[in-house]
Order: sequence, then C-alpha cells, then structure tokens
Amino acid sequence: MRVTTSRTLAAGAAALALLATGCTTSAVPSAAGAHPVVQAPRPAAQTTPRTAQHTAPKAPGAAVNAGRATAAGAASVRYGAAARTTGAAPARCRTTGLRAKVGRQDPAAGNRYAPLVLTNTSAKTCWVYGFVGLVLIDGRGDVLRTRTRRENVTARRVTLRPGASAHARLHWTVVPSGHETRCPASARLMIIPPDEVAHLEVPFTATVCDDGRIDARPMAPGASL
Repeated sequence: MRVTTSRTLAAGAAALALLATGCTTSAVPSAAGAHPVVQAPRPAAQTTPRTAQHTAPKAPGAAVNAGRATAAGAASVRYGAAARTTGAAPARCRTTGLRAKVGRQDPAAGNRYAPLVLTNTSAKTCWVYGFVGLVLIDGRGDVLRTRTRRENVTARRVTLRPGASAHARLHWTVVPSGHETRCPASARLMIIPPDEVAHLEVPFTATVCDDGRIDARPMAPGASL
C-alpha cells in the first residue's frame, strides 16, 4: 500500500509539475499574442502612409500650379506684346482731329510758295500720309476752278503726336498764261486731308493763275518749308 501510495503521490506531483509548466508555457504565448492585439507599433506604420498620402500629392500639385502660373505668365506677356504691337498702334489722322492753316507766302519771280500745315488737335497720336485735296473759293463763296497737281515726290508717313504738325509745300503762279487775261482771286481754301472725305476751310488770299493750278508735295514733318 505504501508503494502504491508513494507512486500515486509521485505521479500526482509530476502531473502538477507538468500542469505548472504548461500554465507557464501557455502564459508566454498569451503575452506574446497580446502584442498583435494591442498593435502598439502599428499607429506609427499607419501614420507614415497617411502622412505620405497627405504630403506626397502636394509636390506634384505645386509643380502643376507652378507650371500653370508659368503658362499664364507667358500668355500674359504674349498678350501684352500683341496689345503694344496692334492695339497701341496709332491710327490715321481724321479731319475732326486736325487744324489747318496756310503759312506765309514766299514770292519768287511770278511764283508763290507756302506751307499748308495740318496740326494734330486730338489727344492721341496719329499719322498722315500722301497728298491733300484743294478747292479755291472766292469772296462770294463760289468755287473757283482749281487744279491740284501732285509733284513727283515720294510720300512718307508722318506720325503726329498731340500738338505736332506736318506740312505740304504748295506752289502756284501769279502770271497769266495761255488764254488768261486776268487770274481770279481767292478768299478761302478748302482742304481735304489725305485719305479723308470731310474738309477744313481756312483763309487764303491769293491770285492763282494757269487755270487755278496748285502744285502740292506730300505731307512732310514740321510746320514750315
């Protein structure tokens, strides 16, 4: 009986030891398994991708915005250049923006010379090019025979800033010729600026012979011959 009892006690002690060992061994895996459940390291791992997701697109977005800004700036420069080239270019001078007068007459052996002056009275720069049209008017307001002959001189564009002037040299003779016995006297001169239809009128006291022939040169810079 004692032997059996001893063996029984020994077997029980061994079982308790195994149970104790098994409990200890199972406790370790439980503790190790607690880490995947808690996942302490994972917030850092999740934070890094999230940060990358929020920050990574900023670099391409900044590049895209910079590219758009550069393109917009280039377009603005091109538009500005086009505006300076076309929109800001001066237009032809209109009759309504011009003032006319005939300068001092210079006599020379039966001939007369005088500058016909056009002045820009508008607030914008404009240009004149070519020849004027002329009509003589007497003291009663009747139109006199007038022949405007264009001299063989190359025409050039003349740009007039506000207040600036251009002139055309006029020439005529005061000596009767051909069938003429006397030449009519004018009191006024009707002037049609180059490429315009509307006219200006200025005082012009002169005796123009040769059937009212006036030789005119194209517009040139300045107000004098």
